[in-house]
Amino acid sequence: MPTKTLITGASTGIGATYADRFARRGHDLVLVARDTARMDALATRLRADTGVAIDILPADLTEAADIARVEARLREDADIGILVNNAGAGLLGSFAEQDSADLARLITLNVTSLTQLANAAASRFAREGRGSIINIASVVGLMPEFGMTVYGATKAFVIFLSQALAHELGPRGVYVQGVLPSGTRTEIWERSGVDPANLPPMMDVNDLVDAALQGFDRHEAITIPALPEAALWDAYQSARQDMLPGFGNTLPAERYRG
Repeated sequence: MPTKTLITGASTGIGATYADRFARRGHDLVLVARDTARMDALATRLRADTGVAIDILPADLTEAADIARVEARLREDADIGILVNNAGAGLLGSFAEQDSADLARLITLNVTSLTQLANAAASRFAREGRGSIINIASVVGLMPEFGMTVYGATKAFVIFLSQALAHELGPRGVYVQGVLPSGTRTEIWERSGVDPANLPPMMDVNDLVDAALQGFDRHEAITIPALPEAALWDAYQSARQDMLPGFGNTLPAERYRG
């Protein structure tokens, strides 16, 4: 039985594509973004195409009051069974030259709002023993060499959060998926100040979301649509887990003694 899906950053790009796909699967929707006009246009099209019910919830997820309104909807609307935590932004320039207020807004959007909305959903989903949370991260969260320092750090947070929530909430019937897009052609680049003419080849947003939903249907904990060999991620995870026993040592490693 389809369940209602709440999608943040739903006016365009990845969020709007998720809205299209879940509507075509028969899910009623709650669309969250700042751009009400675009959400209205998307909702009108999807209602006509699919017949699903769609609510519009305008919100700026850098504002505490707006985050709280979306949290309340997730806690109180028992029909919502899927959260797509997609809203996010990038920031150009080197860390040393970036403005601290811009960094604070980026962290609020990419980390604070995502965490608070995941918490609001998880608190009810865990009680009910059902529900799904999809967190949109990025491969940049695994690439400190890439140069988008704070953006990458926010996405590394999302990857860790998704994995930890999957570990914590999975036994309670809640599925958590972290999706790591690579370069995807959406408006995030223009909004970050990049000239579209200077962009390299990128993945089409439809291909990205369709692949991510295949991972969702398979209940993958981490989905990386651009990664050719799943075994590479498995090896990465295995190497990380091999280190865990050493973290419990009560003495420094031999190389640090003497």
